[in-house]
Amino acid sequence: MPHSPSPPASEHPDPPGRPAVLGRRSFLGLALGAGSALALTACGGRATTAAAGEAGTLKWGWDLPTSWDPVTSSAGWDVHALSLVYSGLTKLDEKGNAVPALARSWQYNDDGTAVTFTLREGLTFSDGTPLDATAVKKSVERGRDAPKSLIAAQLVGVRQVLAHDARTVELQLAEPDYQFPTLLAGKTGMVVNPKVFEKDAGALATRPAGSGPYTLTSYVQNSRALLRRNPRYWDARSIEVENFELYPLPEESTVVASLTSGQYNVAQIPGSQVEAARAAGLQVQVIPSMVVRVLDVHIGKKPLNDPDVALALKYAVDREELLKTAAFGHGEVTRQFFPKGYAGHDEELEKLFPYDPEKAKQLLAKAGHADGLEITLTTQQAEGAAELIQAQLKKVGITAKIETIPAAQATQIVYVQRSKALYFDQFAGRDAATQAFQVLFGKEGLMNPGRTTSPELEKALDVVRRTPLDAPEYAEVLQQATGIAVRTMPNVFLYTVPRILARNAKVSEIPAHAVVQRFEGVTVS
Repeated sequence: MPHSPSPPASEHPDPPGRPAVLGRRSFLGLALGAGSALALTACGGRATTAAAGEAGTLKWGWDLPTSWDPVTSSAGWDVHALSLVYSGLTKLDEKGNAVPALARSWQYNDDGTAVTFTLREGLTFSDGTPLDATAVKKSVERGRDAPKSLIAAQLVGVRQVLAHDARTVELQLAEPDYQFPTLLAGKTGMVVNPKVFEKDAGALATRPAGSGPYTLTSYVQNSRALLRRNPRYWDARSIEVENFELYPLPEESTVVASLTSGQYNVAQIPGSQVEAARAAGLQVQVIPSMVVRVLDVHIGKKPLNDPDVALALKYAVDREELLKTAAFGHGEVTRQFFPKGYAGHDEELEKLFPYDPEKAKQLLAKAGHADGLEITLTTQQAEGAAELIQAQLKKVGITAKIETIPAAQATQIVYVQRSKALYFDQFAGRDAATQAFQVLFGKEGLMNPGRTTSPELEKALDVVRRTPLDAPEYAEVLQQATGIAVRTMPNVFLYTVPRILARNAKVSEIPAHAVVQRFEGVTVS
């Protein structure tokens, strides 16, 4: 498909305050283990904008990362915590635009096979080490080439990285790909200090070495992380909270009490606790997100290796009942993995796979299971949704045995070992559209346990990569790829999951970022 080259990203002066924003169209709205405590040494001096101590401390009940190294982090969800300690060349604004971060501007060549980033002046890592084009080059190459890298699949198209001078780094690509400004806004683009990984890369799992808004000062695995504001962060003036404490997700039954007692002053809560939180005097924000609940189907395992059995699942689940009962009405029913407002969301796809138990029975009979079949539904605990799905499947003749696995082991069991046939999970979205496709449907996609894909989909994604984000036809070509994935791949998408945050009234409003939660401008009085 013919396309016009992406226009250059205009230069912006390094801010004294908030980041400059590129004038690009939003890709979200084109159409509209128990471990010992680790004591970490805080870097340098500090310039505070909030008083140290309780008044300047944000306590976030959220989650701890699987690794503090973005290259070995095994969960997409980790990006929220890692964004506290790392910066990328770009970041995403509240609507999902790729905007300047470490890079103040970027520009593609005429055919989309190279993108050149110009870094801000005077950048350093949190330990004071200069962050220049050579550091960026080494960090990107490590993400692409390290034997244990879990972001390598996202960087396979990077043919060569060139550091032309201290502030200019060029990514030469094997094929045209205009997705890199958004791709590099997440884990894939987080710049890791070469001084650290060249000496002891393994240490990064518990001792991050980045240039983000905070620096990790103390860490107890599976328990808590204590962070201190990083005065060397390129946009430090936008970070108001001096101390940041990160904790695992609180128990549903105790989260409101934990917030009112002061154990946390901000926490994610399930839909079931919204009314209780409001009744307790807490402020509640319901932030639309990229998260969607999904049944992951391993089509390499019986009986789901029969396409008719896999298809029957899409008609057997009552998404409206799941949303109303399991999610307490928070979110929206969906048949696709992009939410409304995203360029790749096609409203026509919502007409597919209506709740139709009779259709599901017919498909099962066609597959030779007129008398029913048995299957194991693997899950983590999720607001009773698994039990509801079990009851719905029973109505069409599928007897589902529920198997609960620990959250900390889920990625290894389901996506690395690929040992489960049907898994109730959630997809947390990704920074770049093509990255979402790769994770869900790619031949090596982490959340594609069957490791099969559609040749038709691969061709459609090639068109997406070759289309600039601000091209008039971008939304159309992305929606075409979405439609192919929804129709040909076995995933059963159910309903969207907004980010529901409850907070103490002393904490100011949290920015409503759809992809990665950020904290610029947040204060604690």
